[in-house]
Amino acid sequence: MQPDFPQQGKLIPPQSSSSNQRPAALKPPRLVLDNIFAFPPNRETLGGTAYLIVENAVNFLIDCPAWNDTNEQFLRDKGGVSFLLITHRGAMARAREIQESTGCQILIQEQEAYLLPGLDVTGFQYDILTPCGVAIWTPGHSPGSSCFYYNSLGGVLFSGRHLLPNPQGELAPLRTSKTFHWQRQIQSVQSLIDRFTPTTLQFICPGANTGFLRGRGVVDRAYERLAALDLKAQAS
Repeated sequence: MQPDFPQQGKLIPPQSSSSNQRPAALKPPRLVLDNIFAFPPNRETLGGTAYLIVENAVNFLIDCPAWNDTNEQFLRDKGGVSFLLITHRGAMARAREIQESTGCQILIQEQEAYLLPGLDVTGFQYDILTPCGVAIWTPGHSPGSSCFYYNSLGGVLFSGRHLLPNPQGELAPLRTSKTFHWQRQIQSVQSLIDRFTPTTLQFICPGANTGFLRGRGVVDRAYERLAALDLKAQAS
């Protein structure tokens, strides 16, 4: 399935630092694109970054932010949450509390849905369409690892831990001690390259390591950076 041609988005410039900022755990989410907010890294998800897409009728939460009064009030102020997509098993901390508070529907790849017993969960196999984009199964980091493609702002891919910035700030699949299947992860990266084009994928919002972006917030020229990856070298 080729995504619809999306409208171009505007990159939000980095915010200047200040000695009067609140402690990191209490910082509010930061605007990184026109209507996309990034939450501060969550210790319960090993430093994972969650995102909120604010739409007119549907708000979409990608992964679980730290569940505190600041974030809960922020979500209320933005109109709540309609959907929570969990991109991998390590990003589901406090999913129960988030669903109980917001009444959101949880989307997760079916191989990991069993990890959320007793919750209202919609499992998907390959792709699942939503009102503002499509969740895509990208196995490798974990059996049910997935990404979310937002079909606006030039095309935005929320990559979870499937694609992350490295210490040099470059986007790449990163092999860790918890990687489920490295060769499948490489194949999933290739499937994204085959799926998109320079005009349908402008930005990537990674699900961790966002400090390596050095204030940029998102990865721009996303398709160009993906296509430049030497996957054969990565696979060896």
